Amino acid sequence: MTRHVKQSEARGAELDERSAGRVLEAHDSSPETRLPDDEDETRTRRGRGMAWLLGIAALIAGLVFVYERPSGEKAQAPGQKQALAVPVTVAEVGVKDVPIYLEGLGTVQASNTVAIHSQVGGKLQSVNFAEGQMVKAGDVLAVVDPRPFRATLDQAKAKKAQDEAQLVSDAKDLQRFQDLMKKGAGTSQAVDQQQAKVDALKATIAADQAGIESAETQLSYSTITAPIDGRVGFRQVDAGNIIRANDETPITVLTAVAPINAVFTLPQRNLVAVQEAMKKGEVTVVAMDQDNVHALETGKLLLIDNQIDQTTSTIRMKAIFPNTDEQLWPGEFVRAQVLVETLKDAVTIPEEAVQRNPQGLFVWVIKADNTAENRPIQAGPTKDGVTVVRSGLQPGERVVVGGQYRLKPDTKVEIASPQTPAEPPAMP
Repeated sequence: MTRHVKQSEARGAELDERSAGRVLEAHDSSPETRLPDDEDETRTRRGRGMAWLLGIAALIAGLVFVYERPSGEKAQAPGQKQALAVPVTVAEVGVKDVPIYLEGLGTVQASNTVAIHSQVGGKLQSVNFAEGQMVKAGDVLAVVDPRPFRATLDQAKAKKAQDEAQLVSDAKDLQRFQDLMKKGAGTSQAVDQQQAKVDALKATIAADQAGIESAETQLSYSTITAPIDGRVGFRQVDAGNIIRANDETPITVLTAVAPINAVFTLPQRNLVAVQEAMKKGEVTVVAMDQDNVHALETGKLLLIDNQIDQTTSTIRMKAIFPNTDEQLWPGEFVRAQVLVETLKDAVTIPEEAVQRNPQGLFVWVIKADNTAENRPIQAGPTKDGVTVVRSGLQPGERVVVGGQYRLKPDTKVEIASPQTPAEPPAMP
């Protein structure tokens, strides 16, 4: 009972103090004690400014606290959602035999080129080829009017026949002189003179035979044939024109396109590697198109030039290709790839898996718990989207080939679409 009385007295005293406070506030707020309006407004603005500054400072302090607190404090409270796994595309590290190519820019050259000229003068009677036609050796390409050459041949044959007839007559006279000399009716001088005439006629007949052969040769030149297998180019002289043996303009140009050659250059530093490959046997050369995408033809290396170009520090090489499908054309620019070595059981990954940072090359490796690991590697050559890894990876491991930009160490990942192990380029 006493306790309740004391509590009531305490509450009464507290009410009396609050009432006294209100009276004092009412007295202070009387018109006589109020501050001027401009001073009151100034204080209000200052209060608002301080409130804004305090709010900004509190926001900055909160951000600093969130980003700088230990990782253990950043753990989400129970009931909050966990961070979603990062979707990535992976590929398995493979083991394959990888061919190593050296690449150089080159030009295709015909294995044989012949400018078709006439060896005799006269009227071009006919042109017997179509532009761009494939011809065989011995095919008739053009004909020069053969009549003058045939007449010359006939004259040579007639002259020979005349001299042969004269030789028969002189040979009979020689026989008579010899018979008379045996009977003592003739002289040895007459026999000797007749013998000289017979010998001269024999020489004349030999000259006649040479004339016949020359006329036959000239007549054969009137028919112009292909000296090699190849493809003819543009017709530069039309039928009906008078041509001469020393004309600078050919009738056409014949080029051999199967087989065909390619001359290309490689840096001087690659010379030893190519020489070592040639010592082991035939060196394969693949001719690629200008975009280095499509393989046009596969051939072999013929030779290495006997000197290095000091102005460019390069060395020329020549390769030969069967070109049965005529994928290569004289004058075409190609990229020649020389197979110098084949790496046996090389560790390979897709080229897009290789990343670079200030420390060097690295890949993102997916561990057994599906978290990402940043692992440095030593990479070898890259060919057709496949990179050889010299160290840093083991066969069967999984590397990220898509989605790397969102990864951090120990990030949880979700494998979107696994790929098969990296395949090296096919051997030619």
